Amino acid sequence: MQYRADRTGAELSVLGYGCLRFPRAGGRIDQDAVTAQIGEAVKLGVNYFDTAYIYPGSETALGEALRRLGCRDRVFLADKLPQYLIRSRAGAQKCFEEQLSRLGTDHIDFYLMHMLSDLAAWEKLCAMGIRDWLEELKAAGKVGRIGFSFHGDTTAFLQLLDAYDWDFCQIQYNYLDEHTQAGRRGLEAAAAKGIPVIIMEPLRGGRLITGLPDVARQRIAAHPSGRSAAGWGLRWLWDQPGVTCVLSGMNSLEMVRDNVRAAEDALPGCLSAEDHAFIDGLKADLQAAMRIGCTGCGYCQPCPAGVDIPGVFACYNRVSAEGRHVRSEYLRTTGLRRKGTGASQCVGCGKCEAHCPQHLPIRAALKDAARELEGPVYKLARAGVKILHLW
Repeated sequence: MQYRADRTGAELSVLGYGCLRFPRAGGRIDQDAVTAQIGEAVKLGVNYFDTAYIYPGSETALGEALRRLGCRDRVFLADKLPQYLIRSRAGAQKCFEEQLSRLGTDHIDFYLMHMLSDLAAWEKLCAMGIRDWLEELKAAGKVGRIGFSFHGDTTAFLQLLDAYDWDFCQIQYNYLDEHTQAGRRGLEAAAAKGIPVIIMEPLRGGRLITGLPDVARQRIAAHPSGRSAAGWGLRWLWDQPGVTCVLSGMNSLEMVRDNVRAAEDALPGCLSAEDHAFIDGLKADLQAAMRIGCTGCGYCQPCPAGVDIPGVFACYNRVSAEGRHVRSEYLRTTGLRRKGTGASQCVGCGKCEAHCPQHLPIRAALKDAARELEGPVYKLARAGVKILHLW
């Protein structure tokens, strides 16, 4: 494992563990699997673990895993205040205490304002006393470092960087999103100010692995390095000196081990000119096949009308490359159930768009997806399902 220092001199593993996508069994987080995977990650040198108040069950599962493993003092915990739900300093304190309880700890090493997307949101928090509250927590040793996670445009990110003396920040960044949201310009601006940058969605919610078109998969399989799709995506980030830690939502032992292998020589400048050209080719393959830039984060869920928005878009983005197989998958996952979850169920309420960190035109894209994926076979199958459930 390689490490990069933050502003305090603490050495963070270049590979961090994103805890949004823990493995599940029977509809619940599989605690035994989570503990085994976190144990393996810690053994292999991962020391940065990222969760959030709104990740269902994540804080509790992470805290329990660290308790079982007895390694809380060997890792850094990053957690997030859902600032968009906070209406008062007292409300923030209540939320923070709940987070400590879930995690089974007396302090949080890296504390973020979750989804802080513009300067106005930060100023609103300051007006209700949250800035002073954070600094008091830090002075008391309850919080080690204060930061924010960001989903917005580059201009807003640069304004936020100047609004406070942040200890760190977290941005979505990968080779497909090089010039969107904070982007390369934001990354380099943070680095210039000495602000460590934590990377989320480094593989675009898995799209840079499982969502690659066939031509890109063939490129990777034929490359003499033997590097995996994940390895290419991660190394593109580690090549950049402004990147401090890259979060990966690992949910299997194999994934943990593969990502750690990729991190073994992850130094700034680790990619050659030929490597960069290779990644540019993968990027071109993806852009040619993609319909909508959904990362599958799930912030748009639950949909009041029951639409599985991330699932719909996952199929929509793949259908042009994989055709019949994807249409069959879409039918199985959205149509063959009593309460369907397909795109055509959208009622246009817009709740999803209000919560989407990518600011995607979800309603319009769902209409396009319905036209593409819900042909005569799909509609006939849905009618059959409804009739069966009436009997």
